[in-house]
Amino acid sequence: MSLFSWKVNTTGGVIAPDERLSWPRTIGTGLQHIAAMFGATFLVPILTHLPPTTTIFFSGVGTILFLIITQNKLPSYLGSSFAFLAPIAAAVTKGGMAAALGGVVATGVILALVGFTVKAIGIGWIEKMLPPVVTGSIVMVIGLNLAGAAKNNFVTKPVLGIVTLASIALVSVFAKGFLARISIFVGIVIGYVFAMLDGDVNFDGVRAAKWVALPHFTSPTFKMSAIVLFIPVVLVLIAENVGHVKAVMAMTGKNLDDQMGNALVADGVATTLAGFGGGSGTTTYAENIGVMAATKVYSTAAYWVAGFGAIVLSLCPKFGAVLSATPAGVLGGAGVALYGMIGILGARIWIESRVDFSDSTNLIIAASTVIIGISDFSWTKGDFTFNGIINATLNAVIGYAILRAIANARK
Repeated sequence: MSLFSWKVNTTGGVIAPDERLSWPRTIGTGLQHIAAMFGATFLVPILTHLPPTTTIFFSGVGTILFLIITQNKLPSYLGSSFAFLAPIAAAVTKGGMAAALGGVVATGVILALVGFTVKAIGIGWIEKMLPPVVTGSIVMVIGLNLAGAAKNNFVTKPVLGIVTLASIALVSVFAKGFLARISIFVGIVIGYVFAMLDGDVNFDGVRAAKWVALPHFTSPTFKMSAIVLFIPVVLVLIAENVGHVKAVMAMTGKNLDDQMGNALVADGVATTLAGFGGGSGTTTYAENIGVMAATKVYSTAAYWVAGFGAIVLSLCPKFGAVLSATPAGVLGGAGVALYGMIGILGARIWIESRVDFSDSTNLIIAASTVIIGISDFSWTKGDFTFNGIINATLNAVIGYAILRAIANARK
């Protein structure tokens, strides 16, 4: 199909990627996708101190590029990836935010190269290199390694942290459907309002911000000591993109294997562009896949609406200033829930893939990887610091390959 030639579906039921509803209903669905991505996408910039409007801008641009590169066959939204939280924080200590952005750019370039390789020789080599026991371990480490950051924010104002965390928990338990899916966002809003009533929000930046202006763009610098910190993120983004493409295939009943490489290339290009402009790296979003599962509307037209809508939203600096004014205590409460959820997502990968932990290879790789990553085993060689996440990733990928080869040889 050409980019803007959707068939109008007037019969209802399942709306295929190459179909659309009437434009008013398509716009409504697109706005729902904006709401779905927003609760997570804005969290990354305020946790990493990147400009929120810049990240949202590149999220919208990245989504449009994704639709173009995947030939309008793969409905998906590109939002901020939580996998970047830890390496950005570590890279800032190496050379400031510009060095961290250089790591984002490098991640995008490597991911795009992986995508071109997949287009050339297929996906089999990735599935061998990143079995569920490896990807689950890496995802768990990326989440739980941030426990210290959550604590540091939480203790600045424990009352705000408790209110935010309790709100997230109660919303997730009592709410249903879409509201339950954005429980962290709702909890932050409640914590923010509580902080306002308590006089703990500084609105100086909000008052000074303009209503309409271009986002703030920042150029990256490139330091290998910072770039090396982002290697684990590439593996996570590969796993996320492949998993999400498979999820869309299962929901739509369409064979999208030919788009697997394109999806990786598209996310790589979007992440590279974001890094060059001062935004966080991107990934395909499970939140938006959830919206499709609930509505049965898989039309890529809705994602064009969402992409352009995010760009429009990013052109309001005052909106970004409101986000940036979120108190540390509120972020601490959200971090406790969010980082813990990322860690538990690693366990979910193990469970859903039925990883056999009676297999000694799986057991020792998962056990050692988690301990190395969570306790942050680090060592320094010259200008390079190999932190816990890097060492855990190397342990998982290389260790698994060696032990599995030995085990197979013995058989």
